[in-house]
Amino acid sequence: MNGTLQDRLVKELRLRGISSLAAANAFASAFMADFNARFAKVPRSDFDAHRPLRGDEDLARILSWREWRKVSQSLTLQYAKVLYLLEDLPEHRRLIHRYIEVAEYPDGRIELWADGTSLPYTTYDRFPEVDQGAIVENKRLGHALAIAAEVQSLRDNRRFGAPSRTFHGEPPRPTTVPLNVKRQRLVNRLDLERAMHHHPLSAANDDSTEDPPHPPAT
Repeated sequence: MNGTLQDRLVKELRLRGISSLAAANAFASAFMADFNARFAKVPRSDFDAHRPLRGDEDLARILSWREWRKVSQSLTLQYAKVLYLLEDLPEHRRLIHRYIEVAEYPDGRIELWADGTSLPYTTYDRFPEVDQGAIVENKRLGHALAIAAEVQSLRDNRRFGAPSRTFHGEPPRPTTVPLNVKRQRLVNRLDLERAMHHHPLSAANDDSTEDPPHPPAT
């Protein structure tokens, strides 16, 4: 609060031995009265600049977190590691290479806006990960999920390879990927066999320490 609150409340609660929500609420009125007496300032003007919300205004949208993303040639855009796909419609085709608004609400809901209209979309997670909690909680699938995590670690994950270039004034990316750009390596059957072979559960049942042979060429 304007650089005055700092951690005063936390220290007051600690000094008074307050550690429950009910006790903190009971102390709140006394703390606010003391705080206002020490730091309150009389306003220069008593004019109230607040105005009522108009009927065409959405307070939730006004208070949402908003960023801008560029629509690709394939009607997609990326936000928070998720790929958003716009429906292939003539009105959406006009948005290609334009920046549209991505609004994220406190409840996690995402809306895409262009020309004052909310756009329908579908999502595709480009970077799925194995939930480590699922490995612990699901005893039957634990081994399979652990193997999947091992295979996952073998791939070239470039999700953090570069920061966003939005608003940096840099030219748009070329339509073709340069030859010096490292592509994500595909996981093949040999990766799966190696992951199963080197996993602790598999190693305990197998005395061999050599990698499985390469599958015969076809």
